[in-house]
Amino acid sequence: MPGQGAYAVYIIRCADGSYYTGMTSDLRLRIAEHEQGLDPKAYTYPRRPLLVVWSEEFGSHDEAFRCEQQIKGWRREKKETLIRGNTDALPELARGGSSRR
Repeated sequence: MPGQGAYAVYIIRCADGSYYTGMTSDLRLRIAEHEQGLDPKAYTYPRRPLLVVWSEEFGSHDEAFRCEQQIKGWRREKKETLIRGNTDALPELARGGSSRR
């Protein structure tokens, strides 16, 4: 849970298997909002139930925003590598390495 002045970036796995990445200053509240489905036009609305599979805190809005934007640009394989906690493999994936054949 982010502390005072902290921001969190998070990845949600949706019921259809897709991933949603976002950022917030109140992770618990933001996840509750996703789960409640407050906005029928939101990506996650028709894809509930949802599961938070990764989150990380940042000390500033700018750091969190940069991280969120970076993750949103990643392929599924790289997101799943982050979710598994295999951060050592991320640079290889950034260079275009892949386990696909």
